[in-house]
Amino acid sequence: MSAVVHGQRDVRRARYAVAAVFAVHGAVTGSFATRVPWIQDHAGVSAGQLGLALAFPAIGASLAMPLAGSISHRFGARNALRGLIALWTLALILPSLAPNMLTLCLALFVYGATAGMSDVAMNALGVEVENRLDKSIMSGLHGMWSAGALIGSAAGTLAAHIGADARLHHALAAAVLTVVGVGVCAWVLDLQPAADEEPPPRFALPPRSALLIGAIGFCAVFAEGASLDWSAVYLRDQLQTSAGLAAACTTGFTLTMAIARIAGDRVVDRYGAVRTVRASGVVAVLGGLLIVLAEHPVMAMTGFALMGLGIAVVVPLCFAAAGRSGSNPSLAIAGVATITYTSGLIAPSAIGLLAQATSLMVSFVLVTVLSVGVAGLAGVLRAGDRTKVTRPEAAVPEPRP
Repeated sequence: MSAVVHGQRDVRRARYAVAAVFAVHGAVTGSFATRVPWIQDHAGVSAGQLGLALAFPAIGASLAMPLAGSISHRFGARNALRGLIALWTLALILPSLAPNMLTLCLALFVYGATAGMSDVAMNALGVEVENRLDKSIMSGLHGMWSAGALIGSAAGTLAAHIGADARLHHALAAAVLTVVGVGVCAWVLDLQPAADEEPPPRFALPPRSALLIGAIGFCAVFAEGASLDWSAVYLRDQLQTSAGLAAACTTGFTLTMAIARIAGDRVVDRYGAVRTVRASGVVAVLGGLLIVLAEHPVMAMTGFALMGLGIAVVVPLCFAAAGRSGSNPSLAIAGVATITYTSGLIAPSAIGLLAQATSLMVSFVLVTVLSVGVAGLAGVLRAGDRTKVTRPEAAVPEPRP
């Protein structure tokens, strides 16, 4: 693909625009997550039915992600992102409108499908901007997603606290986020397919390179999902802490993840993706060991904080490597995204099933072993390491005639 831009100032502006899109994407997720109890009551579903319904976003995302490449090829990257981010923000309205289990599942399927396609499109543009700037930005972009999720969840918490109807809350949030998301897309890179470029297939298996890179992302997202959903339970059940201290552990985990992502680009620029991910895996393993060996809450909380610090930059770097691993970046990114979404889907339930069969401590032994996999597989990112693969011709793009 080629880009209609005229210099580094345009590329830097595109960086901030993509960062804003990441924040908008995260804000939708945060807005939805805080109103799940209201949605459950409105749809009249049990806890078990809700658990089944909440699998549909991942199913929808996994099936729809491969379509992002063909949409970008047909409409151009800028128009594709503009349309997909609008579909994603407007899809926020659907779950709160669902009156029963069937409609809730359908709404969540659409919600997940639009989330996945916009996710692939914005990550592909993020990789292109990173290549043109010749410095790491993907970790920071995912940090902006985390910041957006925090803002969305804060607004949702306030709405829930005052007893606002989620249909009204989500309609207002969708309107604001759609205007912001569509508006900032005016400054993202306008990538267009070359005249002789074949359109990508609508559905295709991920390339082998994406599978290997996705394996690292699978390990990292499994650790993230397990820690996010089970850290408070771990402190309460394993170490008999108060509910407040248990909740603070989860907050500490998310905080270290956000800080590490925002600061991670400088580390990647200095040491490269492979060494950064290898060191990150070691930090996550250390965190896992502290968790499973903890006899005091402070030790476990430190372990979860280190786990967040260790896995924070892994997924952004997997997306960046996927975008440079072959001739079809969107297909590779879609493959990695599908694997990581799958990991995020199965991690919480897998931890629960293993804990029921053995103990929660044994479950986090598994998380620690997967963190070893992050460190051990880091070399897979070498082929896509920005410090190893340079594109001098892309540093100052030439204007299209």
